[in-house]
Amino acid sequence: MIDVQRLRVLRAVAEHGSFNQAAASLRLTPSAVSQQVAALERSLGTQVVARSTRGVTLTRAGQIMVGAAESVAAELAHAQQQVSALSTGRTQLTVAAFTSGGRLLLPAALTRFTAAHPHTTLHIREGEPEDTLPLVRQGAVDLALAYHFDGPLPVGPAPGDRLTWTPLLDDPLHIVLPHGHRLARHDALDLADLAAEPWVLGCLKTEAFLRRFAERAGFSPDIRGTTTDYFFARSLVAAGMGVSLVPSIALTPEIPGLSTVPITAPGPIRHIGVATLGGRDRPHVSAFLHALCEEATRNHGHGSAASPASAPGRGRGRPPVP
Repeated sequence: MIDVQRLRVLRAVAEHGSFNQAAASLRLTPSAVSQQVAALERSLGTQVVARSTRGVTLTRAGQIMVGAAESVAAELAHAQQQVSALSTGRTQLTVAAFTSGGRLLLPAALTRFTAAHPHTTLHIREGEPEDTLPLVRQGAVDLALAYHFDGPLPVGPAPGDRLTWTPLLDDPLHIVLPHGHRLARHDALDLADLAAEPWVLGCLKTEAFLRRFAERAGFSPDIRGTTTDYFFARSLVAAGMGVSLVPSIALTPEIPGLSTVPITAPGPIRHIGVATLGGRDRPHVSAFLHALCEEATRNHGHGSAASPASAPGRGRGRPPVP
């Protein structure tokens, strides 16, 4: 039999990339972590990690076992919820969300859901997709409002992955400039028009996205400021620090002295959706997902509603893969 504790240790090693960091997260010694992994390898008859001076990486067998560890954690979390519901008469629902998407979509969805499901206790966790999607896989959260730019989700699929992605909105990015800027009155701008401008950005992932699109446009952006908040970034633009690249739903509340200009198509887009764990019937999760889909449709003016082929409830499936 495979020891569940050893799977938990392997999952921590995979997450942190080293025995030392995994040990710190588990409050164990590095020696204890190494022994647990070695014992797992002996029970399986094969290596699960490849050790080097740069740390540890998973072997193919290790990847399979980490996928199993995620499934075990999710099943145990689900069982704990069921037992808790038996004793309290209340179901539990934990929702994770990134800041700007949560601010736009969660309040009305929460109001609608709680009115219809008064015996469900809600918990909200804020976080970026690279942090919250693994929590969905582990069963620590029931669904995550998340996003990805062009390309795959920030956390790729695991072996036997049951993660399901429901698209909600396409969220185009816009150029934000001071009112008096020479380009502020244009109907649309190409990124090449801004090659000489200094930039301030409200998200580290936006920086990587900007650099990729700027390279296609033939320039390297002069980035003067990086923040983790789009409102702060727009405040710096208003103060004359530069221009910014901001998703549509993060353009409110308005800041005096700023102009917003669309990017010439095809421009960069942030894709917003919900990650859930497939494979079981969970009515309260489905009900909250439906509430989010309704709220996304109601707020489609802040972005673009998902196309009919990928509309909420019809385009579910595995997330994009590299």
